[in-house]
Amino acid sequence: MSLFLFKRLITLIATLVGTSLVVFLVLEILPGNAAQIIMGPDASPEAVTALSQKLGLDRPAPTRYWEWVTGMLRGDLGLSYAYSTPVGELVLERLTLTVPLALMAMALTTVLALAAGIYAASRHNKLGDVGIMGLTQVGIAIPNFWFAILLILLFSVQLKWFAAGGFPGWEEGLLPGLRALMLPALSLAVVQSAILARITRSSVLEVLREDFVRTARAKGVSQRATLWGHVLRNALIPVITIMGLQFAELLAGTIVVESVFYLPGLGRLIFQSIANRDLIVVRNCVMLLAAMVVIVNFVVDVLYAVIDPRVKASDI
Repeated sequence: MSLFLFKRLITLIATLVGTSLVVFLVLEILPGNAAQIIMGPDASPEAVTALSQKLGLDRPAPTRYWEWVTGMLRGDLGLSYAYSTPVGELVLERLTLTVPLALMAMALTTVLALAAGIYAASRHNKLGDVGIMGLTQVGIAIPNFWFAILLILLFSVQLKWFAAGGFPGWEEGLLPGLRALMLPALSLAVVQSAILARITRSSVLEVLREDFVRTARAKGVSQRATLWGHVLRNALIPVITIMGLQFAELLAGTIVVESVFYLPGLGRLIFQSIANRDLIVVRNCVMLLAAMVVIVNFVVDVLYAVIDPRVKASDI
């Protein structure tokens, strides 16, 4: 197991280094001058040059890259050009909303998808299976932002059960915060649960055809006990793969939903920073999201070995 983890850690570190190079180079070749945008189109060349020197934009790219990487390792993400605030404070403030939103959406996705996928697989080619698959097809076709608007019209405008947008802050209490995130989480979970339900159904059906399942049924084990005690664990590997990718996508892809519900999350921070040409914020946010994706994939690899030891053995 230690060799398995060591190989995965080496891959993790190499991926993070490669990602940091790509993120830095892509943002460095973008057209425009951050100092010019901050100062405005009417600023004098002397003022723009002075601000560029203050922000360190006049230094060579390798030097700036090295300072950025070593700063991240020290926990120093630099100072935002537009907000004149440490980037770390801005990111942490927005993560306190984005991470709970992604966790809520992932929890809803998991519950809905596993229940629907297992139910459909246990009633293969019957009315329940056809109905669930039809609903998942509709769910995949619905854009998140459109479903979010429908939720606002129904639960906020008509029923008045939830606020149409905004976030009160966690200092107002846990329940008000969770209540404000419920509709955004549900709008994110619909598409993801539809995809995951279809993967779950396919995986469960594949395992149901295995010999050990027929043996368990021949020994008198009930269908429910066979499904939950034998089939589900063996069907989880492709499901966990998709869940890991979906959680990473939820962390990185909340910008549209955050805009619809006017939530001050990480997605809106990235959007505003791009508009302000605040490269240091964009660079650190994109790197953070990329690191989250890589770390989630690492956790998924470890879970593979926990669920199915054959994965670890084949790797070693």
